Amino acid sequence: MSAPLDLDQLQSFCAIADCGSFTEAARRVNKTQSAVSMQIKRLEERLGQSLLARDGRTVTLTLHGEALYSRARKMLRTNAEILDHFSEGDLAGSIRFGVPDDYAVRLLPVILSSFQRTHPKIAVDVSCMASEHLLEGMRAGRYDLICFTQGTEQNYGELFRTEKMFWVASHGGRALASEPIAIASGPHYCIWRKDAMAALDRVGKEYRIAYTSSNATAISSAVLSDLAVGFLPESALQPGMRVVSDEAGLPRLDDAQIALKRASHAYGGIYDALANHIVQSMGNLDLPRQPEAEAAE
Repeated sequence: MSAPLDLDQLQSFCAIADCGSFTEAARRVNKTQSAVSMQIKRLEERLGQSLLARDGRTVTLTLHGEALYSRARKMLRTNAEILDHFSEGDLAGSIRFGVPDDYAVRLLPVILSSFQRTHPKIAVDVSCMASEHLLEGMRAGRYDLICFTQGTEQNYGELFRTEKMFWVASHGGRALASEPIAIASGPHYCIWRKDAMAALDRVGKEYRIAYTSSNATAISSAVLSDLAVGFLPESALQPGMRVVSDEAGLPRLDDAQIALKRASHAYGGIYDALANHIVQSMGNLDLPRQPEAEAAE
């Protein structure tokens, strides 16, 4: 019977895969770089395959490494769940959590306030910014957990919510009638912007990007001020906005997909407590349409 794989080696392997650096991975797992290198050497010898490709200072996964990564994550998660099952201590500690500001206005206060009531000993440090920046921060080790818009980077994200995307305009405004139509959107790397522009191009609708910002509040302000028409997920609709009907000639948009991403150490204990709370709350949260959100004629 073959001996089981070493979880400590798998933890170091996942840390390298997450950050792309032996030096940074060693810091994350509290080991020397030479110790981490030796762990990977033994793991590769044990499996008989090369797992990491080194090109100067850049470290990437080989095909065998990619096959191991998702399985190693499952083993680390199962290990954390077993330890949790036999643990009798109260959950306490701090979590670095990132969330797109698109969801910060309506969802975040509801979710985190209820979490703090049920888990008073867990401190959650929250950062709100664009999904692309959150993913970069996760790779750099600045977060334990993030929510992000899937499509920006789909690998290893846990999809847990989809929402309809709507074209929105100011209630009583005239931006919808502009020719070409003025659009407010996120930066060029925003997945919603790419989807919206592709949809407009497919139907031959002329448009211009009149307002660009990575801040969701700024985009909403541009729409509410009648500077431009925007596109938002259902949970981001605000009073004073009207949902543009199909009759206005704007194309239907793909649904927004929201996923959770964890650092390789963020399983079990306080991390599962927050992750499960977010998934259950956002998955089951009733988000009634704002009374002011009416179909645009």
